[in-house]
Amino acid sequence: MVRVLIVSASPREYGYVRRASEFARRVATEVMGEEASWIDLYNYRIHPCVGCVSDNVKACYRPCPIDDDWERIADMVEGSDALILVTPIYWYNVSTPMKCFIDRLTTFENAIFVEGRSRLEGKVAAFAAIGNDVGAIAVIQNLMIVLNSMGAVIPPWALAYHTSEESPLRSEKFVLDMANVVSCSVLMARALKGLGIPREWYRADREFVERVTKIAEEVDREFDEMLYGS
Repeated sequence: MVRVLIVSASPREYGYVRRASEFARRVATEVMGEEASWIDLYNYRIHPCVGCVSDNVKACYRPCPIDDDWERIADMVEGSDALILVTPIYWYNVSTPMKCFIDRLTTFENAIFVEGRSRLEGKVAAFAAIGNDVGAIAVIQNLMIVLNSMGAVIPPWALAYHTSEESPLRSEKFVLDMANVVSCSVLMARALKGLGIPREWYRADREFVERVTKIAEEVDREFDEMLYGS
């Protein structure tokens, strides 16, 4: 079994980032048949990193000494095989909670100097950025560099983005790309766990498209009901 953790960071419960995150969770469970959970960082207290590692490389480790909800989140990251980060676009970058999340992952990466190995080494990471203006590629390329530098594996087709005022789940391109972000993350995690190397990665066959489109329509409808009422 592959365990997928979707991490989003959007203040709007009905918003497009959360819609895409719930879509990703359902693709992981209903299409790929794996275990998946989704958290939004706005539901947790995550303080900024204070850079203990700058004083002493051995001072940055788990459990982090900062008194907030980080260790709850860190336990979920530790227990996952694949991370899918979904963020809004804030001035060519991620939202504040996502930036705090990335910085606090230093306790995983710095395990190289405390335990001899990064705790993110061998975990899969993939990304999605959503906004109504430009900046998606800048966000994603930054996240890719950081997570890969921390030891995470980036699979093929590991990115999806949407820059429009329309719901991303009404975009055929985004729905297909996001579904493949999930499926390729699962396939890579399976390969790393010794469960076989896939011959093909990106899927655009009729069966796959129909299944993920139906899920997207269901999720969008449910969030619209949350926003506008039934």
